[in-house]
Amino acid sequence: MAAKTLAESPGLTSIPATHTFTPDLHGQVTSVPEGSIPVIDYSLLISGTPGQRSEIVHKLGRACQDWGFFMVINHGVPQKLLSSILDGCRGFFDLEEEEKQEFKGSHVLDPIRSGTSFNVSVEKAFYWRDFLKVFVHPVFYSPTKPAGLSEISLEYSQRVREIARGLLTGISESLGLEGSYIDKALNLERGKQIFIANLYPTCPQPELAMGMPPHSDHGLLTLLIQNGIGGLQIQHKGKWVNVGTLSNSFLVNTGDHLEILSNGRYKSALHRAMVNNKGTRISIAMAHGPSLDSVVSPAPELLVSNEGNEPAAYIGMKYKDYLELQQSNKLDGKSCLDRIRISAV
Repeated sequence: MAAKTLAESPGLTSIPATHTFTPDLHGQVTSVPEGSIPVIDYSLLISGTPGQRSEIVHKLGRACQDWGFFMVINHGVPQKLLSSILDGCRGFFDLEEEEKQEFKGSHVLDPIRSGTSFNVSVEKAFYWRDFLKVFVHPVFYSPTKPAGLSEISLEYSQRVREIARGLLTGISESLGLEGSYIDKALNLERGKQIFIANLYPTCPQPELAMGMPPHSDHGLLTLLIQNGIGGLQIQHKGKWVNVGTLSNSFLVNTGDHLEILSNGRYKSALHRAMVNNKGTRISIAMAHGPSLDSVVSPAPELLVSNEGNEPAAYIGMKYKDYLELQQSNKLDGKSCLDRIRISAV
């Protein structure tokens, strides 16, 4: 049963055992001082002076190394488009269940999939979350309902993809590589871009439910917007941190394949989604990865230095294989990334 359908059950005052987690799973949560999460001014990366751009590239590198998360402001995407895509996704989740079933999908590489939780075939308890996942590049797909969603998601996907490639240019440079290195090495012209809309309904017992458990994302970068309802937490220095958002900003997190390519210099960010009893949260995550056929391994240029050769910390794996491996398992921290990490002897 969809989380939305369950949440709207008449007289619901407690959640069923099928969706219940032990309270200690929520772990220790801390608040960070306002402004401590790095903020990247995208306009300075794209059109700033050489000095400003150099400073932003350095700041990007530090954010990827220390946090795995940063906010992007002055990105040029109109607030109207951000509001429209959130409204369009709410329209999808408001469709009748039979209509949403038309877009159910069954395999991780199906271009359109909708459903609930994460992988109900292997989970013992279900997450308080409904989702829509759509491949939007290199071939664009979209549900045919509700009316207008396809046009809005096409424009939104193209704008966000442009920002992601600009950020990856700066990240390449922050690693001491050519700006176009990641783009060329992982064939981003054919790179996989996945549109993921999440609905976390109001929950009568939020302390016993989980929206999404601790996990890292596959791919390189994920750009996220949300509808103003809190719930996202990131792990920083071993503690969970509540993340708010600046108005008209993207929250960006680094993925497993950036950690692999950088040979562990940049860490794939661990995050999770909590639920609350104050309102329904909608988030839209746009994941950007290599082309499906790209084999991702540590950049050879990063394994050679004046101090001698550095051993590769990860084995190479085709992105398509990694995607299938991660999506077919239970979400459990970074277990998928751990499978290709080379243990020190």
